[in-house]
Formats: sequence, structure tokens, C-alpha cells
Amino acid sequence: MSEPLVKVDQLTKLFPVSRGMFRRPVDFIHAVDGVSFEIAPGESLGLVGESGCGKTTTGRLLVKLMEPTSGQILMQDEGSLIDVAHIGSDDLRRFRRRVQMIFQDPYESMNPRRTVFETVSEPLAVQNIGSLREREDRVAQMLQLVGLTPPNTFLFRYPHELSGGQRQRVAIARALVLDPSFVVADEPTSMLDVSIRISIMELMLELADAFDVSYLYITHDLAVARYMCDRIAVMYLGKIVELGDTEEVLSNPLHPYTRALLSAVPVPDPTYRKPEVEIKGGITKAINPPSECRFIERCPWATDICHASEHPPLEDKGAGHFVACHLVDKGAG
Repeated sequence: MSEPLVKVDQLTKLFPVSRGMFRRPVDFIHAVDGVSFEIAPGESLGLVGESGCGKTTTGRLLVKLMEPTSGQILMQDEGSLIDVAHIGSDDLRRFRRRVQMIFQDPYESMNPRRTVFETVSEPLAVQNIGSLREREDRVAQMLQLVGLTPPNTFLFRYPHELSGGQRQRVAIARALVLDPSFVVADEPTSMLDVSIRISIMELMLELADAFDVSYLYITHDLAVARYMCDRIAVMYLGKIVELGDTEEVLSNPLHPYTRALLSAVPVPDPTYRKPEVEIKGGITKAINPPSECRFIERCPWATDICHASEHPPLEDKGAGHFVACHLVDKGAG
């Protein structure tokens, strides 16, 4: 494997729970808690899990829309790794040129008072790239690439004149207009009609090859992750509990939470009998979670060793298949 484009090491983000204006917070929401992973150049890593597990917060930390509480976010920069969490303002503009984000809601991520041209060309203007004519040519080229053709008919439209799929294509064009090397895609198809999701996914795959882009693809849909991603990281309450090649994780899930996610995927076969979901109870609160395994209250395998030990580390169980479970060798079948 080549040197990673992105290397995340023990990334943590805590949000204080307010106790009043003049009182120091003692309670914290552990949104992201000791997360580590790598993304290779040209690779797509899927970050999956239910709502509230910390997926979007992780993505926002990687593009520096939030500052981490602790940990490192290392990214390749001309052959060396730089710590994104601690870059200064002088390097921030250069960082923005190499790292972009596609947001979940195409209706909220665009300024309703700006035309498509103004929206897509804004990164070029911020980076002082090109003349006005050159920016028009670049924006028209990007609109052509994302399937908004002929581009001249879209340049000066406003968001309310576009469909949801067209807005998301504009958002993709805006993210890629600077030719970044890394893009965080936060559920870019979840707000779209089912009929156009596949076309947006195919477009993102084509553009990843054309621009040599690496994705962190955030989703709650395992079917989407399978289609889009080379590897999958399963997240639960701020922790990554399973990580590996997409087909390996989906065909041989080792963590009980991953198994539960797979059992919830609908199967288009009326004769198919879905296995009973093994996990129990509801999601645990993320405020000051106990030191033991985050999944312990819902786990069907939990034993005394789980209650007596801290949260298990993410360990390689073979062939790059990482799992955070004390009992995975005993409980996996």
C-alpha cells in the first residue's frame, strides 16, 4: 500500500454540556472518541453508522470546519505529512484548495441569491485563480462534466430554478472546480429521489477517476457504501468498531453491530426470511460514556471480560479486517 493521503490518529471531539453561563462544564458529549484510520491516494473509504454516531462530525473535522479536541489529522503535502489540526492561517488557503466537502442537503448548501456561476466560481475567486473569462470557461467545463448541459443554459440560473439532482450536481462541480485531492461527501444522495441517486453515484465515481480524488464517503446506507467505496469503517457512538475491505466486511461481518446493520438491509425477495436482529435496547447516551465497550449494553455476546475491561482496541483479525471486540474470535461464526 502506498503512503496514505490522509492519516487520522486518535481523533477526538468533545462538546461541553452547558451547566449555566458562569459554571464550568463537567459533562461532555463524546461525538468522536479516539478514531484512527488511513485513506490512500485514489481510495474511497465509507464511514457508516446510524444517526448520531459521529460520522458528520468526523467529516467536518477533516475539512477543518471544526477544531478537534485532541488527536492528529495528517495529510500529504508535496511528499510529506502535515498536521491539519494545527496549520496556521497562512497555510489554510492552500489547504482549502486541496480539500473540499459535498454537503448532504443541496437545498441548504447553496445561497439562494447567487447564480450557479457565482456559486461554482466562488472557490476560484477566493483562491485568486484566473480572470473572469477564464473562470467562466472553467465553470462551464465543470458543468459539462457533471451533466448540466448545455452549460450556458445553467450558468445564470438561481437555485430555485433547479431540481434537487441538478443542485447536487452544482455542489459537486463547486467541490471539484479547484481540482482537490480529497473530498468529504456527507450523504450526498440521501436527500434525493431514489430514481436519480444512482446517476449521482455513477457521476461521483467517474469524476473520482478523472480527477484522481480520494473520498471519505459518509452514509448510513450499506448498499450505497458497497457501490461507492473500496473500504468500509463502521462507527458506533464515536468509535470505529469494524474496518476493512468492503466485500470482506459485508460478506464476513465480525462485530455484532455490523451484523445488526446488515440484517436491517431490505432484501427484494418476498420469500426471504430475514434473520432476527440480535442486539437489544436502544442507543446509549454519548454524554460521559463509561470506559468499557460502547456497545456493551446492546451486545448479545457480552460477558464478564467485557464489563471488566476498557473499550477494546481496533485490532487486525487478518487480511486487513480490523475489529474492536474482546470476543470476536469466540463469537464470530
